[in-house]
Amino acid sequence: MAQQIDFNNLRQAVEGRDVDRMLELYADDAELEIVNKDNPPGSRRRFHGKEQIRQYYEDVFSRDMTHRVEDEVVGENRVAFHDNCQYPDGTRVMGARSMELRDGKIQRELDIEVWDE
Repeated sequence: MAQQIDFNNLRQAVEGRDVDRMLELYADDAELEIVNKDNPPGSRRRFHGKEQIRQYYEDVFSRDMTHRVEDEVVGENRVAFHDNCQYPDGTRVMGARSMELRDGKIQRELDIEVWDE
């Protein structure tokens, strides 16, 4: 039987903007891909391994914004959810996040992000 991720822990890491807690959820050789206005599907932003992923989360979680995890779907080898964010000036960002799991850790993640503009 496959080991499942602790989704409540994942939610608390995202909503609490906790970089260390977030990194504990990733496999050492994890990959993270970002698709957004600056990184279209043909030129995705890619992070390989926990150190690169750490740099990404240190940047994102240092921003003055709230994160709210919603609409999660948790399966044996996959997790998906929406990450609804808001800056103090009211600007909103929505992320659709899909994660492939291996042994209860995030192995591969794809984030698709859109902003109010």
